[in-house]
Amino acid sequence: MNILFDCERLKYPNTGLYTFCESLGAALVRNANADQHITAYVPIAEKGILGDRANYFIQKSWHKLLIPGTSKFDVWHISNQVSRYYPPKGRVKVLLTIHDLNFLIEKQDRPSRIKQHLDQIQNRINRSSAIVCISHFVLDQVREYLDIKGKEISVIYNGCTVNEYPEFNMPAFRPFKPFLFSIGTVLPKKNFHVLPALLKENDYELVIAGNLSAPEYVNKILEEAKRLGLQDRVHIIGSITKEERCWYYRNCCAFVFPSIAEGFGLPVIEAMHYGKPVFLSTHTSLPEVGADAAYYFQNFEGEHMQHILKAGLIHFDLNNGSNKAKKRAAQFNWDDTARCYLRLYNSL
Repeated sequence: MNILFDCERLKYPNTGLYTFCESLGAALVRNANADQHITAYVPIAEKGILGDRANYFIQKSWHKLLIPGTSKFDVWHISNQVSRYYPPKGRVKVLLTIHDLNFLIEKQDRPSRIKQHLDQIQNRINRSSAIVCISHFVLDQVREYLDIKGKEISVIYNGCTVNEYPEFNMPAFRPFKPFLFSIGTVLPKKNFHVLPALLKENDYELVIAGNLSAPEYVNKILEEAKRLGLQDRVHIIGSITKEERCWYYRNCCAFVFPSIAEGFGLPVIEAMHYGKPVFLSTHTSLPEVGADAAYYFQNFEGEHMQHILKAGLIHFDLNNGSNKAKKRAAQFNWDDTARCYLRLYNSL
């Protein structure tokens, strides 16, 4: 069986879809049996990223119009719902992974854009043989807002593999005091502007890492910190390396993630891998991922969030929360994820 795995999103480093393509792609290659041959559809700069056991098909921008040579594949795995690269209609079975419908939240005030996004994903569903969602929350949304036309649809959770870099101790920014950590593209959906309030009545610093693609939202976070008189303890540091990412997880006092739009929430699992207390919103997929190993902000009022943080840290220390967090993280493994996909390929 010849399987193409769409890794076109490797063009965008420091994103969740980059991590998904790189991590799942490597696990597919590791776990494929002798009859399953993996070809990665990659930008030219990423040829070789999955090692010598994978084959490579180089992505071209004109492939949006027509991709040649697709008939040699039995399965074409479209790795995300925004992909514009599909094989021509024919004998190739197409599997589509849907990560989220976050635009339902992000574009609430623009119903025409929501319809446009839904129509685009519906067109991709129409051209697919089967669909995978990365959480039950996303599956429920897909069933509510889209027509799966009787096609097979299932949930396969993402994995989490953390390279620990234990010798690394030189982050570009090193907090002066104990700190809270969060990470993600700095956009309104991440809801980071509610976090400075957590610094009241304590000496913590707050470190937020991630792509700074929305300067106006960065300013909103800093303005909120200034309003509270906490601007000296809030640090928005931009994109970081894998080594720095692990350093911040390892050394933070807690991981705080108040996002209101997630399809999964990989940073939650990464923080739990390090046995850290994790504080989340109750929105979208986060309760599904964090389960009872996390603590939850029921709203974003400053006093409530401060209470949840203080009480949660005490409970965590008294009840061996670190071990519970690590056990939860261990349930998400890219090799297990890959084996689920490989079985699904065989069934198409």
